[in-house]
Amino acid sequence: MTTTQHTGRDGAPVVGAREDPWTWANQISLARTVLALGLGAAASTRASLPLLALAYAVYWVGDILDGQVARRTGTETRQGAVLDILCDRASCGMLAVTYLALVPEAAPAITVFLLQFMVVDCMLSLGFLRWPILSPNYFGTVDRTIYLWNWSPAAKATNTAALILVVAAGWYGAALALALVQLVVKCVSLVALTRLPEPA
Repeated sequence: MTTTQHTGRDGAPVVGAREDPWTWANQISLARTVLALGLGAAASTRASLPLLALAYAVYWVGDILDGQVARRTGTETRQGAVLDILCDRASCGMLAVTYLALVPEAAPAITVFLLQFMVVDCMLSLGFLRWPILSPNYFGTVDRTIYLWNWSPAAKATNTAALILVVAAGWYGAALALALVQLVVKCVSLVALTRLPEPA
């Protein structure tokens, strides 16, 4: 079974007739998640921040790589987009809780982040399924503002990496403030998404 893609009037790929669940990109998503979870578990049992840092590196690099491979090989699928969203939550959940156990001072920021990323952002990200687009990366064709605040390259980097880097620097108050801002942005975006008209 192969992936069928077509290009819309704006040049973005749209949903095809069939999807292959075993694309290279999907296999990378699964592999990076298994590796990140394994490293996260090892970091937790050994109370090792270096192992946790390595786990985060695997998660972030793998998350970039699977998307690049999907786009360059023309094998983006809606199944792959959902898998990517779920794999991100599995990795982030494990690694954030491990960080919380090793650095309890970061508890307020990480708790707010988990609420934002695991619940609100998950619902928001899966919202793309209402429209005939392949992933949230193409939500700009539906609503440019929601896309820029949530799935543009800058928004993606801010949503996960920025908070962890601020926490790692020991700026726990700033991390909590950032987490709260992210939560507000996600909640506002989710409400805005639910108010969008149904696709024709």
